[in-house]
Amino acid sequence: MPRRRSSSSSSSTGNTTASSTPRNRTPQPVRIRRRTFGDFVKAFFAFVALAVLVVGVPGALAMTVGWPLPSGMPKLEWLQNEITVGTFLHILTVIVWLAWAQFTACVLVEIKAAVSGVGVPGRVPGAGPSQILARQLVAALLLVGATAASLTPGLSQIGQHSLDGNQRGTVAAAQQTPGLFAQQQEQAASTAAALAEQASQAAAHADAQGGSTAKSDDTKYYRIQPPEGRHHDSLWEIAERHLGDGRRYKEIFELNKDRVQPDGSKLSEASLIRPGWIMEMPGDARGGDLVEMPEAAGGSAAQQQIHDYGKSGDHAQGDHAQGGGQQGGASQVSLPEQRPAPDRQPSPDRQPSHEQHQQAASSSEASSFGLPQALIGAPLLAAGLLGALGRRRRQALWQSAFGAVGGRRGMEPPTPTGDAADAQDALLVGADPEGVRLLDRSLRGLAASLGSESRPLPTAYAAWLSGNGDLHLQLAQPSGNPPAPWQLGQDQTFWMLARTDAERYEDVDAAAPYPGLVSLGTMDDSRLLLNLESVPGLVSLSGSEADRAAVFASVAAELATNGWSDRMTITLVGFGEDLTPLAPNRLRHLDTIDDLIETMDAETRQRRGALGAAGHDSVLTGRTGPAQHTRWAPHLVLLAAEPSADDAMKLAELAADASRLGIGYLVGTESGDLPGAAWEMEITGQGKLLAPLLGLELDAQLLPVPLQRAVVELFVESDPEREPQGPATAPPFLVDISEQGRPAVYARLVGPYEIIGLDTPDGDRSALLHEALALLLLHREGVHPRVLSSALWPRGVTDDVREALLDRLRAWLGTDPDGSPRLKADSTGRLTLAKSVVSDLDVLRSLYHEATQGRGVDSRVVRGRLLTDALVLVRGPLLADRPEGRYRWLTHEIIDAQLPLLVADIGLALSEFHLVKDRAEKAIEALNAALNSAPGDERLWHELLRATGATGDTARLQALAADLISRSGARGLPPRTEALLDELLPTWRDGVAAVG
Repeated sequence: MPRRRSSSSSSSTGNTTASSTPRNRTPQPVRIRRRTFGDFVKAFFAFVALAVLVVGVPGALAMTVGWPLPSGMPKLEWLQNEITVGTFLHILTVIVWLAWAQFTACVLVEIKAAVSGVGVPGRVPGAGPSQILARQLVAALLLVGATAASLTPGLSQIGQHSLDGNQRGTVAAAQQTPGLFAQQQEQAASTAAALAEQASQAAAHADAQGGSTAKSDDTKYYRIQPPEGRHHDSLWEIAERHLGDGRRYKEIFELNKDRVQPDGSKLSEASLIRPGWIMEMPGDARGGDLVEMPEAAGGSAAQQQIHDYGKSGDHAQGDHAQGGGQQGGASQVSLPEQRPAPDRQPSPDRQPSHEQHQQAASSSEASSFGLPQALIGAPLLAAGLLGALGRRRRQALWQSAFGAVGGRRGMEPPTPTGDAADAQDALLVGADPEGVRLLDRSLRGLAASLGSESRPLPTAYAAWLSGNGDLHLQLAQPSGNPPAPWQLGQDQTFWMLARTDAERYEDVDAAAPYPGLVSLGTMDDSRLLLNLESVPGLVSLSGSEADRAAVFASVAAELATNGWSDRMTITLVGFGEDLTPLAPNRLRHLDTIDDLIETMDAETRQRRGALGAAGHDSVLTGRTGPAQHTRWAPHLVLLAAEPSADDAMKLAELAADASRLGIGYLVGTESGDLPGAAWEMEITGQGKLLAPLLGLELDAQLLPVPLQRAVVELFVESDPEREPQGPATAPPFLVDISEQGRPAVYARLVGPYEIIGLDTPDGDRSALLHEALALLLLHREGVHPRVLSSALWPRGVTDDVREALLDRLRAWLGTDPDGSPRLKADSTGRLTLAKSVVSDLDVLRSLYHEATQGRGVDSRVVRGRLLTDALVLVRGPLLADRPEGRYRWLTHEIIDAQLPLLVADIGLALSEFHLVKDRAEKAIEALNAALNSAPGDERLWHELLRATGATGDTARLQALAADLISRSGARGLPPRTEALLDELLPTWRDGVAAVG
């Protein structure tokens, strides 16, 4: 059963203000529109216009001009004849005939769509205004033949629902076949009229008794109204009209779930209601279209139905959860039931999940630490941004090292300050890379399992990540039993994977099945990811411009950087031009809605044709096939600017088939009423994301403009194409490398971890203190306390435990001779180490800096000594003996790329120092030492080939070439290496051929 968190009491009254409730498109009771005299006048003139245009025009042409084309094949001499007035009139007549034929085709297409009610009317090529005119005339003519449903199909349904047998409810039928002459709508109108008559009689009877207010314990009933145009009755609107608060829809649902309705079906989902159904209402319900329990004897059929329904009481027992899945598709994105996996029992010492920790800590630490909570409370978004930022910084580092174009930037990325520094710290605190990894592996593993069973991927509307780490996938319709280790959830439309089972998944070679999933917010400690790619139509977002912008930015940033997708195109319109640095290969910006419509019209046609040529019914089928990883990449459109009515209808037509084609649309609207919107959401000023018809009330995930700018600044500063600003960046911390600069505490990080100058702490806390010190040594600019705690305890920790660790760390490090502590906090609250605490990495950076930019620049002897001393410090990779399961925060760092490049630079500089004096053997020794720590650096191998060639030993050079070839494997040697071998050893290819 769906569960929602409600912020309003169940005793809300009808005096609730509009500001406290979500915007409702149709807050008044549904009324059936009656045809007026004006409708008949419009229909008459439409008939006359159609008769003139369809019949009169060809008749007039035939009588006045006749058939304009020649009766036989023209001869060559015809082209040489003089063009007369008659010739011109014949050409003009041909054009008029063609225009008439096109308009007649438009009329036929519109009439067929209106009568059949199937799908969006087909578009006649090149028709444009002609088809719009035909649509308006046909609509006016046929308006008198029905209760005025729209010619355009209702796109407001969430999906197609298959019901048992031929028993189709009127709402479902109206949504699926919205033609003007649907028999179900006429039947629903008659039942509504009967109910309205009973309601008026009941009201008159109540007035005669001396008051219209029913007693609180009187039982009242409401019959679901038939649709009017695009509007369909819902439990939310019923609750808002008769209980004063739409959030009380759940009370109506609880009173009526699983009770047999007059048509024999049952209410099992809060959004699956049909015209003619009867709803028992809470005792405080008010409104003229409610009726109390009627007497069955001598009453009408409707009275008998209400009487029989009231007697059914106490709700039908049994499998209501299963019934909801068996009757039809999931038309509501509902919160799954939280339950432990069958093979797991919660233990009291189980660590809280990352999300539980962040939510619990956010309120207590917000005031004291001042980091932006929007990123701390968005673990998947933060993980994506942090991973993308790390890749950007590595790319800039490698480009600087290997390109060396326009000057070297140095080994250090720019140190962020101000808001950018706070944003980076919030990313480090909030990121949940393990959650992203499990989500990605789980979804790809599901796709691989279904593919091995030759089963298609089911359409998924949403995914829920529960507080205990379980993954619930909500499907559009029942799709059978999921492959192990997945299990059925609370009903047939939920597939559930326990976290313990997800942790057993390995990487598989499968395309990302649901790359359009994006976080919208949390409800009851569960995080909702909506699959924008699967929505059967447009998704609208209403609210203030600033609130909408924060939602759009969050959605765009997560889609651009998430870790559970492959290739993807994200088109931003009306916002986000400054967001493109986050992912230039994914994000693109269009200036106008016209550009968007033109682009998407062409892509929709192209994708539809490609799917048909491949024999697939949807992109989901294509993703399970071989080598389809990039062919069916999604295209998600985020349109922040509200479109005009005409543009909205064009977008609705494009979106009608979008879910099958892998295209999704999120459109902003000021009014909250967007034509063609399948799902409607609203963002409030209090940060709530409301979707009443979907049953959602979320704490929204937002990226406000100031935070958005700070995040973008981090990416812009790390852009590898950015021209270096000034001289190469100096190391963040330079030490005194003279004898007088001997530190009080010396930590060796490059190689096995050793600490000199401190006693080893006793007990199990020793490893934790060592890890905390290593993190501080790698960040001499300072570490935020929350960053430190989240690095040591990724699954969460309480404030008192963190403070106890810091106290022990201060006591362990001690004080300097002047009494100042070696661990202190700077003006921003970040933890810093005293200059007396030094690591070998600090010394290594300082020696290289002094050799290349300090005293070594003017003294060759000093440069050689400094470079030699630096290379001696390199004993292996960073923290070579670190225990498994610890130091996971290193995955967020770029030190693993910095250190090998630094060592390679030192080896190259020392090799050049020796080769100038023709000391080839010394150069080879320095290069081999550097290769021990940077074996993949192509520059070292090139210099080693040159140094070996300088010895004049051809056999030695051939052996080195053979070693290089064996290391290259199937990829072969890089082109620049091959070119160097051609220069130094022209016969090297003969040796390769002989070995081959």
